[in-house]
Amino acid sequence: MKIVDEYFGCDVFGPSAMQKYLPHAVYRQMIDVMENGKELPSEIADTVANAMKDWAMDKGATHYTHWFQPMTGITAEKHDAFINPTGPNSVISDFRGKELIKGEPDASSFPSGGLRATFEARGYTAWDPTSFAFVKEKTLYVPTLFCSYDGSALDKKTPLLRSLDALNKAAVRLYNLMGYNITKINTTVGPEQEYFLIDEELYKQRFDLMVTGRTLFGAAPVKGQELDDHYFGNISQRVKAYMEEVDEELWKLGVFAKTEHKEVAPCQFELAPVYSSTNIANDQNQITMEVLQKVAKQHGFVCLLHEKPFEGVNGSGKHNNWSFSTNDGENLLEPGKNPKDNIRFLITLAAIIKAVDEYQDLLRISVASAGNDHRLGANEAPPAIISIYLGDELTAILEAIEKQEEYEDNIDRELVLGVDVLPPIPKDTTDRNRTSPFAFTGNKFEFRMLGSSLNISCPNTILNTIVAEELSEFADEIEAHDKDNVDAYVNHLIRKTIREHKRIIFSGNGYSEQWRQEALNRGLLELKTTPDALVHYTDDKNIKLFEKHKVYSASELQARQNILLTNYYQVILIEAKTMVYMLRKQILPSVFNYEAKLATIIQTKKNSGISSPMEVKMLKNIDTPLEKVSNHVDELETMIEKSFEDEQKAARFAADEMLPLMEKIRTLTDEIERNVSKEDWPIPDYNEILFQSCE
Repeated sequence: MKIVDEYFGCDVFGPSAMQKYLPHAVYRQMIDVMENGKELPSEIADTVANAMKDWAMDKGATHYTHWFQPMTGITAEKHDAFINPTGPNSVISDFRGKELIKGEPDASSFPSGGLRATFEARGYTAWDPTSFAFVKEKTLYVPTLFCSYDGSALDKKTPLLRSLDALNKAAVRLYNLMGYNITKINTTVGPEQEYFLIDEELYKQRFDLMVTGRTLFGAAPVKGQELDDHYFGNISQRVKAYMEEVDEELWKLGVFAKTEHKEVAPCQFELAPVYSSTNIANDQNQITMEVLQKVAKQHGFVCLLHEKPFEGVNGSGKHNNWSFSTNDGENLLEPGKNPKDNIRFLITLAAIIKAVDEYQDLLRISVASAGNDHRLGANEAPPAIISIYLGDELTAILEAIEKQEEYEDNIDRELVLGVDVLPPIPKDTTDRNRTSPFAFTGNKFEFRMLGSSLNISCPNTILNTIVAEELSEFADEIEAHDKDNVDAYVNHLIRKTIREHKRIIFSGNGYSEQWRQEALNRGLLELKTTPDALVHYTDDKNIKLFEKHKVYSASELQARQNILLTNYYQVILIEAKTMVYMLRKQILPSVFNYEAKLATIIQTKKNSGISSPMEVKMLKNIDTPLEKVSNHVDELETMIEKSFEDEQKAARFAADEMLPLMEKIRTLTDEIERNVSKEDWPIPDYNEILFQSCE
């Protein structure tokens, strides 16, 4: 039996491997880079590269790759062998510092959003020494940044690192003005990953799942999630074996995979890691998604990461548990025993409240995608309206501060179960609100709007930047007003912030229509669709924010808006084409055959003098919606042929015209499915997929 402690992180070039393969002085320099953000000395690059190569080859590696995260949202890699020729029939394994530090992939086929022309192919990858290299499938993976010839960021990671630097500078400045001796702050993230597992053979029979990641057709199953019997239920042996292999692969790669369980919907599961530093957590979440999908195939499954694979049951998200701490490990979001007296916590909390209120649009943009639009506001995920949940104690403390009243602690801190043998159990000072988009959960904030397939870098880039802005503004005000009586002025800032931004705080049911109306009355934004949100990406206030903190240039921001709008349109266009293909090639021919069978039965009975009211009714129930489907498909094909020169118009057309028509077609086709025999329906239905896959 393998002992996890003995092999955890064995495929990572982490501190223990570095200590073994690097000279001690170089090892200390690398640790200084990773832990303290010091600049990498260029003269040690050759030494580090050679040590990495030796370590990787000892683990069976023959190639290396610069592993980066372009604006596709997934990872990219190009593999090069370690070999260099030394003669006609001889080679030497070699890996130099220049190959470690910089690579040059062809950038022309990656999304750039107009940052460069298609014919301008040169792009660079640059080693990120703050994230660990690792070996996977005989290849050394080197985490890297990706930029264009002029230095513009063409990836997800570069802005994330910039935002971490911005938040560090702003936080250190403010807290040191308040008298705290802090040299650095570190942000941490723990992304909870939801996913579906379905049988691979059933998957291969669903062209929509194979092409789009979600089912474009499907009548409701006889049973969904209404009995609440799947959540935290017993895990089948087949799924358990899959989870065990996933854990082992992730543990080898240094991922702190901790918790796994059944989720609400049939065939839905969750994997949650222990939190890590944000940059590493981002890389490891990309690794996690890849491992989930690769291992699934070895067990006869397919892992679905689409936000809404199945209509009528919950979709999948990714909860982003975010916090930050000092260089001494003190969590700045830890309220302590007396949060009302914890001025550093309260000013941090005030900055976050102000940031979320002033930049609701950016937080919504950070999770915007065609897939995620199906979840948000659908009574299974937070609404598209941003709000903050703080819990009873913190809400009461902030109300007391605003009114300049003494806070009275009436929180019941013991949970009495009424069972004599059990002592009173300490309980948290706040409940959890699963309907809140941005909830405080004790010593961190849980950003719950992320879709399951999302690269977490963008939400965290935006979160870091908007909080950096508010901490920076607070520091500016303190310096301008009262350096000699800082605590009094900080208390004034906290009170002022609560008064001006309390509209963003909400503790009720975020799913309710009453909240929607109240939120609009409060002046909060409701950005229902991705095009609704993305139009705000390049608002003047947002450009100024990102340029001020050197996270995005105006052109980099514009590029991301263009890319996301184009992606939204292309995703829906592909879905529309897939829908037409399946109807024309699979569904309609099968329905026609079934109608012919019914018609034959009706005619045969008629010839025998027997009436056939049931068959006639069935035929009518099919033919009435079928005629409408036929007309709508013609209309959809016309829409597919429409061309656009402007990304916003294309995305707007997809949201306002194509999707509603596709929904009509789906509703009618699902009605037809309910009236066609299982034998004659050409694709696996929801009953098969959701109840035969994971047993």
